[in-house]
Amino acid sequence: MDRQSPASTPAPLRSVAVVGLGTMGSGIAELLVRAGREVVGIDVSAEAAARTVEALTAATARAVARGRLTEDERRSALARFRTSADLADAAGADLVIEVVPEDYALKHEVLTALDRIVAPTAILATGTNALSVTRLAADSAHPERVLGLHFFNPAPAMKLVEVVSSVLTAPSAVAAVTELARDLGKEPVPVGDRPGFVADGLLFGYLNQAAAMYESRYASREDIDAAMKLGCGLPMGPLALLDLIGVDTARTVLEAMYAASHDRLHAPAPILGQLAAAGLTGRKAGRGFYTYAAPGSSETVPDTETPGTAEGGKTAGRPVRSVGVVGSGTMASGIAEVFARAGLPVVLAARTADKADGARARIAASLARSVDKGRITAGQRDATLELITPAGSLDALADVDLAVEAVAEDLAVKRELFATLDKVCRPGAVLATTTSSLPVIACARATSRPQDVVGMHFFNPAPAMKLVEVVRTVLTADDAHATVREICAAVRKHPVDCGDRAGFIVNALLFPYLNNAVKMVQEHYASPDDIDTAMKLGGGYPMGPFELLDVVGLDVSLAIERVLHREFRDPGLAPAPLLEHLVAAGCLGRKTGRGFREYARA
Repeated sequence: MDRQSPASTPAPLRSVAVVGLGTMGSGIAELLVRAGREVVGIDVSAEAAARTVEALTAATARAVARGRLTEDERRSALARFRTSADLADAAGADLVIEVVPEDYALKHEVLTALDRIVAPTAILATGTNALSVTRLAADSAHPERVLGLHFFNPAPAMKLVEVVSSVLTAPSAVAAVTELARDLGKEPVPVGDRPGFVADGLLFGYLNQAAAMYESRYASREDIDAAMKLGCGLPMGPLALLDLIGVDTARTVLEAMYAASHDRLHAPAPILGQLAAAGLTGRKAGRGFYTYAAPGSSETVPDTETPGTAEGGKTAGRPVRSVGVVGSGTMASGIAEVFARAGLPVVLAARTADKADGARARIAASLARSVDKGRITAGQRDATLELITPAGSLDALADVDLAVEAVAEDLAVKRELFATLDKVCRPGAVLATTTSSLPVIACARATSRPQDVVGMHFFNPAPAMKLVEVVRTVLTADDAHATVREICAAVRKHPVDCGDRAGFIVNALLFPYLNNAVKMVQEHYASPDDIDTAMKLGGGYPMGPFELLDVVGLDVSLAIERVLHREFRDPGLAPAPLLEHLVAAGCLGRKTGRGFREYARA
């Protein structure tokens, strides 16, 4: 191949054709027009073209109203845009971006036709997020000018653009579209050609596991979505996001990913195929995992799965007048603070009186910070502290109605503790474990009253995090389960129900995603910085996966991933060797000063 062909020195990208005026194409056209480019939007559908003009007119009017554009700038922008139903009108474009539906035959047809229409210096970009850019390029007359340009929806708002090179792509073409992306106010991330690229490659595996979790009836759709929003700070839950993306689109992306990886985690959950076959493709159809007010609406409406619509009586919980918390670490003191701030008397029991006093002092410091920030008054601080009684023996828990353990994540330690609680606590008291990865039933079976034992998984820091995963075993009594849900409401936490299996909801979905990010680095597909950028800008994640791994601790992450792999026996859940090597080398993240990045030691 002649890498010095005219396409290797492209002219400045001043005129652009956007082929396909769906939601993505319309958004890209708006971006380009507002950035001063001459744009022709091409679609065989006159309705799609009209919708794009209407959307652009409305968007620029809003920009004027908000002071982001002048009226003259708005008129100039609208004058730079025209629509056409004829692909031949792309002839004068320096860049053509195709965003037609995710179908290889259709994209191949468009790109092949463009070969005969555009100038030899023009660049052809495919907006695919699942199909092979290399295959599309190889079928082109000028493969060196074909690349991927993957915007995220909604294109005007989302900052990420993945610039996808194949082995055939000329570096100058990549440089030209990268510079264009920056001029559009986007953050371009260079990636190689594989299904899903970076952001979707990580995102869709996670979405697929969430769909499978729902399909197995492990947890309700509302609880799965609430768990990931409240437990991970995500803007949307996975099932709501699948409805937004389109169930059919998600299934197409996953099929392409599975064809390349043969990883069972990428094999589309059967429910995706069932919903797609029934036409229940999400918001655009008015129904998917949720039901919407109308096709295209974002407003959900109640259906037969909505909580509270089922008939039947509701089990009442047991009264809780006092709470015991076992432990002296950050989690134990945080949980004790939560209960006390809600007005409940708390016995904070540790192995020694000194440790219990230290935990109470930690709570006092936390409350003092809240006073300094104006969140509570000094009087409220003092009243809260008065409710906390430190104790150096578990015997002090004899009269509590709810005992919550928050000790080391070691099953032998927890079993021994529950055997003691069984003897100390009064009959009818609910015994709860905060484990994040160990079997609750093992704690329950260490007692003579497994019906009273339930999981109550708080997230750190407990005073700030709203989520509690409520884990019932096959032996948990209905009223014990109801007690924990009621107490969560009383302390202003959001309970989500799940069964007793490794990872519960959050960790079972979060840690395979983190593990897959490590595999991307291990395979030299992308750097930690680029992956973090992609997930924050493309997925709306508050932290990138490598930032999060270093905060959580690589050793903690490895331990959870091993538990998940051992429980589910899925090869795709096996911890990435790179993670194991870093842990073996003592690179555990921020706490050791080095993980995937290096940190200044305090």
